[in-house]
Amino acid sequence: MFSTFALRRYRLPGLALIVSALTLAACNNASVPTLPLAPESASGFRTDLKTQHAEKYMAAAANPLAAEAGREMLRRGGSAIDAAIAMQAVLTLVEPQSSGIGGGALIVLWDGKAVRTYDGRETAPAGATEKLFLQADGQPMGFTQAQIGGRSVGTPGVLRALELAHGKHGRLPWAQLFEPAIRLAEQGFAISPRLHQLIAADSSMPRSPEMMAYFRNADGSPKAVGTNLKNPALAAVFKRIAHEGPDALYKGPVAEEIAAKVQGHANPGSLSLTDLANYQAKERAPLCTNYKRWQVCGMPPPSSGGIAVAQILGTLQALEARDKRLALAPLTPVKTTAPAGSEPDPQAVHLISEAERLAYADRAQYLADADFVPVPVKGLVDPAYLASRAALIGERSMGTAKPGTPPGIQVAYAPDRSPLRISTSQVVAVDDAGGAVSMTTTIESAFGSHIMVQGFMLNNEMTDFSFIPEENGQKVANRVEPGKRPRSSMAPTLIFDRQSGEFLATVGSPGGSQIIEYVAKSTIGLLDWNLDAQATINLPNFGSRNGPTELEQGQFSPALIQALKDKGHSVSEIDMTSGTQAIVRVKDAKGKASLTGGADPRREGQALGD
Repeated sequence: MFSTFALRRYRLPGLALIVSALTLAACNNASVPTLPLAPESASGFRTDLKTQHAEKYMAAAANPLAAEAGREMLRRGGSAIDAAIAMQAVLTLVEPQSSGIGGGALIVLWDGKAVRTYDGRETAPAGATEKLFLQADGQPMGFTQAQIGGRSVGTPGVLRALELAHGKHGRLPWAQLFEPAIRLAEQGFAISPRLHQLIAADSSMPRSPEMMAYFRNADGSPKAVGTNLKNPALAAVFKRIAHEGPDALYKGPVAEEIAAKVQGHANPGSLSLTDLANYQAKERAPLCTNYKRWQVCGMPPPSSGGIAVAQILGTLQALEARDKRLALAPLTPVKTTAPAGSEPDPQAVHLISEAERLAYADRAQYLADADFVPVPVKGLVDPAYLASRAALIGERSMGTAKPGTPPGIQVAYAPDRSPLRISTSQVVAVDDAGGAVSMTTTIESAFGSHIMVQGFMLNNEMTDFSFIPEENGQKVANRVEPGKRPRSSMAPTLIFDRQSGEFLATVGSPGGSQIIEYVAKSTIGLLDWNLDAQATINLPNFGSRNGPTELEQGQFSPALIQALKDKGHSVSEIDMTSGTQAIVRVKDAKGKASLTGGADPRREGQALGD
């Protein structure tokens, strides 16, 4: 049922105390904040992360320093969106490869009465055309050719979205929310193992003198893990934003430098002062659908993530209604000796992957910015339509799914075959009044466009559009158009109990087009398998983007892999770099509510609360 509103191995002991002490020490210039020695996301797995517990409030982010900033705001009496703003500011500094004020974000928020969503997705400049990424011969550019430089930069939106949400749901003064980031930028922070590895691996960095001066030594080598990295330029920008609001970025000297660097790059773009000044974040009606005894709420277009997750869950529910033997609940994960410690039942992997094939086929065909193209949102999540799609799932894999014909189609479009690169970040927070936020935030690829302005990176979100505007005479829905928001896979999600209307969980993940797989897995882990926050995140990643069935490398048993092959699956073992954060509201035997939280062991995140 579619509705627009919700029902009423490196972890250190006592990490929360350690990070807090280090942050305070940095304020006194006594020492430098450090991170636990977590491996870079694609090269390891922290095996001893434990579910965190809190009585009043909790924040989780992809970096402990950001999570600590969020908790600091909650301790001051701030709301969930206050915590999210503080975390985003710190992530701009300490995780510059993934998100920041030069990018965009999608926010799903619960204010205790209704679910609201805020769209801070970047927009195409007024001067952009559908041929933006076509070469002179009409063929699409290579990705790196398109990414590096001004051509790929869209109008940033995250600050405007946070401003809009804060104006309606913030408790603390705007200026206070930037204090932790300003302190860290001025005093310095320790380069983490993951940031160091990404700096070292970035072959495009030498094209940017500003990035080389900031991230690398004079001889060109990457600055070492633990190096105290200061960013006075970003501190100055944050001070202006704190006192002037987002206009400090969208107008005046900072905006002038953004436009000049984009337009003056060897691979120039058209982003202008007018584009920056005219950007508007949007509040949109949330996409809330029923899944068994729960209600799951996410983002509408331009996100494809909310619809795809809803389709996956709706298809699985239709399967169970058709045949109780296809229910997921009995297929609970089993313990293994792999780092993740468990794996799903082969039948569960089969059913979920097949449902994902169907959702990704529809995503490629129909999903784009609904302000520009007629997206059949209600039809795509219609229970009868999803039941017809579920009927296509059998005991053997269907291989490649074809898009369906949902109710409400107005225009026929060609499928968008563009891949999405893995980057992005995720924050979640729950405040002492029960308000909750899930925000997925991004500059797109690692280090975005590789244009650095006043200590922060500009996005390359334009590459989220289809490089090819039409195919076989049909327009691609996700083609470039001036002012349009590129399709996103980001899927910030809130979960509620349908009967009581009570908030149950906030969850989300980075990961490019695999975000949908990660959020679907985590939602099923929480709801169908009754796993706690950390256990559901730890569960090995798997799924299908309508190609091979993807399994997280090194986490699945030979028996499961063979069982999938016996069902006709083409199996691909790959790195599946999620960065999921989750906070779950639980009740004890006496009905007393508290919070549990988890962070992804594949990255450097942490959940912190009191």
